[in-house]
Amino acid sequence: MFQIKKICCIGAGYVGGPTCSVIAQMCPQIKVTVVDVNESRIKAWNSDTLPIYEPGLKEVVESCRGKNLFFSTDINSAIKEADLVFISVNTPTKTYGMGKGRAADLKFIEACARRIVEVSDGYKIVTEKSTVPVRAAESIRRIFDANTKPSLNLQVLSNPEFLAEGTAVRDLKNPDRVLIGGDETPEGQRAIHALCAVYETWVPKNKIITTNTWSSELSKLAANAFLAQRISSINSISALCESTGADVEEVAKAIGMDQRIGSKFLKASVGFGGSCFQKDVLNLVYLCEALNLPEVATYWQQVIDMNEYQRRRFACRIIDCLFNTVTGKKIALLGFSFKKDTGDTRESSSIYISKYLMDEGAKLQIYDPKVLKEQIIQDLSHPTISEDNPERVSQLVTVTKDPYEACEGAHALVICTEWDMFKEMDFDRIYKTMLKPAFIFDGRRVLDDLHPKLHSVGFQVRRFKNS
Repeated sequence: MFQIKKICCIGAGYVGGPTCSVIAQMCPQIKVTVVDVNESRIKAWNSDTLPIYEPGLKEVVESCRGKNLFFSTDINSAIKEADLVFISVNTPTKTYGMGKGRAADLKFIEACARRIVEVSDGYKIVTEKSTVPVRAAESIRRIFDANTKPSLNLQVLSNPEFLAEGTAVRDLKNPDRVLIGGDETPEGQRAIHALCAVYETWVPKNKIITTNTWSSELSKLAANAFLAQRISSINSISALCESTGADVEEVAKAIGMDQRIGSKFLKASVGFGGSCFQKDVLNLVYLCEALNLPEVATYWQQVIDMNEYQRRRFACRIIDCLFNTVTGKKIALLGFSFKKDTGDTRESSSIYISKYLMDEGAKLQIYDPKVLKEQIIQDLSHPTISEDNPERVSQLVTVTKDPYEACEGAHALVICTEWDMFKEMDFDRIYKTMLKPAFIFDGRRVLDDLHPKLHSVGFQVRRFKNS
């Protein structure tokens, strides 16, 4: 059996960096090199301040870096010497042309494929790690076949990641499953077995699933679509609860105790975010449309529509409670990452809630423990958020260094990310510095256990239920 001794990962982002760091730690006999064209990102991976925040990641990196884990901008050399190449580059939703707003943009995948076939010789396994549309591996293979040379033998596999940001290291070390898809030919099966052997170093064999390439690619899209669907489903019920007097938390508990349904992803909130859920559902919608399955496409589009509805509904509720106007009013927005324990802001609900409030002229005072000020300003200055008026961000947005500063002089405190630290704040101190009546809008229901105390202090608390 072919033995993998050297791995190259193209892309040092949220997938490539953590994945290959854990592989290096669990497989000390394998040399792992993570490469990227972004010099500042590689420099950060080689420093004490990693470019991404993930619990436990720094300890993993420091245990292997310089031994069998390396971060470099020398992409060609890493590809040449590797037995296996992971493609972990970004696959954003297209913002132009056919499929705009839905289809995945594969220009970075294509660029990787062309670079790999150009500099490679001998036998090499090329593995998709990025989230890609179904049959992307076939496109990679066609590029390889059209540019092949006698000395070259490239096998293409699909090995999608199933990481949840905030628990990525734990997910990598104790995965629910590892999925590997490849050709059903002898050469394809040989490549699959070689990659299986890497994971079998620490993952039980019964958790490693092998399929054909297309099944592997579609499984990734379907998994994220199902998770997003559950969030949109409970959020749709939260709207019904608020109109009937029911408590969505009680409803979620009741239906979650049904073993056929389960309790995970049944927490009403301001909606899902992150790099995967929306992108993958939209990708699925586009795939269905391309395959002439309009009813299926419409079904999955509703998951996205409900998420957008929930964000807008939350912002409208803030405006309504603040006497139907927020123009010129200070609002403390706590949490900007799309979930706790990460600094990732991609598709964060905080961005869209900020947009709706800025559209009404609100002055936002934003705090997040892990998101840099520059990232917040960049996200809110994007043309789709700033309404082609980036100047309004400098006029309406202040990024603070702690939550207490954000709350000074505010009419309302809005929680958009479920950071644990928000449960432990000194609310007596916060109340004294806010304008009265002082409102709390808990978009993540992190303060549920504190409601009696908050009411006794004087806050008017609003959350997702009948209130």
